[in-house]
Amino acid sequence: MSHLLADLIADNARLQPDRAALVCRGERLSYGALAERVAGFANVVLDREVGAGERVGVFLEKRFETVVAMFGAAAAGTAFVPVNPLLRPRQVAYILRDCGARLLVTSSARLAGLLPLLDDCPALRTVIVVDATDGDANSSSDAGPAVLDWHDALSEGMRASRPPHRRIDADMVAILYTSGSTGMPKGVVLSHRNMVAGARSVAEYLGNHADDRLLAALPLSFDAGFSQLTTAFAAGASVVLINYLVPRDVTDAIAAEGVTGLTGVPPLYVQLSRAAWPEAAVASLRYIANTGGSLPRATLERLRAALPRTRVFLMYGLTEAFRSTYLPPEELDRRPGSIGKAIPNAEILVVDREGLPCQPGEVGELVHRGALVSLGYWDDADRTRERFRPAPARDPALALPEIAVWSGDL
Repeated sequence: MSHLLADLIADNARLQPDRAALVCRGERLSYGALAERVAGFANVVLDREVGAGERVGVFLEKRFETVVAMFGAAAAGTAFVPVNPLLRPRQVAYILRDCGARLLVTSSARLAGLLPLLDDCPALRTVIVVDATDGDANSSSDAGPAVLDWHDALSEGMRASRPPHRRIDADMVAILYTSGSTGMPKGVVLSHRNMVAGARSVAEYLGNHADDRLLAALPLSFDAGFSQLTTAFAAGASVVLINYLVPRDVTDAIAAEGVTGLTGVPPLYVQLSRAAWPEAAVASLRYIANTGGSLPRATLERLRAALPRTRVFLMYGLTEAFRSTYLPPEELDRRPGSIGKAIPNAEILVVDREGLPCQPGEVGELVHRGALVSLGYWDDADRTRERFRPAPARDPALALPEIAVWSGDL
């Protein structure tokens, strides 16, 4: 059974090595080939002397290398930091500096924008460029990090064999940065346990299985976007990676690849609700799931009319606890404004100011407890103490308090 994040891929490589794990621009990468590349990149990370728990930044659009870099960093026993590819260079440099990234995987165009700012990232020793030219790669100086070619580094890594850092499921595996819409972004620290337990929980209530094909339309730096990878890998399913420009790109990809599951956010669904859906997409799409805000009722009804055979899951959650609740599709008409019930292996409490359970009809704060509660905010003890506090006592005899996420939502 998978305990560490990269085990999700390795287990499938043993059981079904020839099944497609990833699809991107019409190309397919099997679980066996993906596992080999992940192991190879783990050797690259170790060869560059990235220590246990040290950070590997990944600043790329969705492509095979993005997935290999993130899971390879995890397999090495380091932690990956996915950076939204739409961020400006100064925002990216802030994240790299804040998390102390030792290695960065990016593209030549993105590196060109970052170069003037890398002096402010003193921890960064190595940059690996996935589309390097002769002028980009294999350069180094006392003034900045070494720049390597992805293909050369990975080829060497796949011929090597280095023992990974010893890690357990409670250890950090990733830092996901929030959007920073109300200030500088915060880094939420996630453990192997958070991600593996979350993948199993979501796969359970969505009914995912090996024949599913999930469309990764959301950014992989967003918890729900990255979850398309982990949820699929937990079920042995395939993920279709897409960097879309217009809604038709999404519906065409669903039709072309026989996508069975789509998770999105309200702005995407508002556009898709007005799109013309190919019959092949209508036929293949088994479910859609919404996160990141309430879905307008009119949008929901247009989607249900366009996709009469598709189940709709409305979800609520926050990065600090990954996912909290879902509304079963059969409850849509009975409880149209409800956030539903707790996902498997989580409990959602509603408590008053004294931390006591609220009565029906009483307003209180939502508190999330369970295996998906993250490790707090990166390098920010004060904010962590505000949001991550002892859970309301479930058993007074317990000697150690359980830490829960106090959401601030009422």
